[in-house]
Amino acid sequence: MQCIEAKKNMFGGCVVEQDSLPKDINEFKDKIEYSLSVWKEEGINVVWLSLSINQAAFIPLCVDKGFIFHHADVDRVQMTLTLVPGSFIPPYATHYIGAGGVVIDKDNRLLVVSERYRQVQSTATPSTNRRLKLPGGALLSGEHIATAVVREVKEETGIDARFEFMSCFRHWHNYRYGKSDIYFVCRLTPLSTEINMDPGEISECLWIPLDEFLNDPDVFGFNKFIVRKAALERKGMSEIVIPEYNSDTHELLTI
Repeated sequence: MQCIEAKKNMFGGCVVEQDSLPKDINEFKDKIEYSLSVWKEEGINVVWLSLSINQAAFIPLCVDKGFIFHHADVDRVQMTLTLVPGSFIPPYATHYIGAGGVVIDKDNRLLVVSERYRQVQSTATPSTNRRLKLPGGALLSGEHIATAVVREVKEETGIDARFEFMSCFRHWHNYRYGKSDIYFVCRLTPLSTEINMDPGEISECLWIPLDEFLNDPDVFGFNKFIVRKAALERKGMSEIVIPEYNSDTHELLTI
């Protein structure tokens, strides 16, 4: 019997070639048992096995052999099996990454939105349901921070803007599904002023005098703090291209 095709990685593990897996479940069972015995003899530390959603029937067999879940995407699950006790397995991504834009026009007005769907926060004091915040959102896979914040501002408000600098960021644990969140605050210069908001996400979008926003009792203190930092300190990290790296895959924000 032939061993399932796998490539050894630099950490002494092997990564199973997904395309080489048998389609028949009984054939898979026989081959995975044989392959594991071979890999143990070869001293392989960890076996990495990716199964597509069409191969979901293989999962119980793998669990019986000691495989555990490492992470899952919409169409596949990544499993691992430690053959040498104590072998290191790097964790999967643990954070969401988002960016918000502090967009201030020449009349010192701040671009703000109120989300259509938002968490209700309990408070000891009466408050309105209108929660003004910065436009922004989550980065897409492979997207840079400076690109993402400009895109999010455009999608939510219809305003074209230019990235100037990153002012600060917040690191928050237990944000969603037990994962952590990093939220970058960026200063942007508007290139247009006519609002065309996304009614699917946003219930209200407007230009508001900066002082009015900073003195509004219904604006969260965190939002006031980050706007003050980006608007009044007027300094932060700007975007540059690193010649030694591919600019499509690397971004450096520096003072």
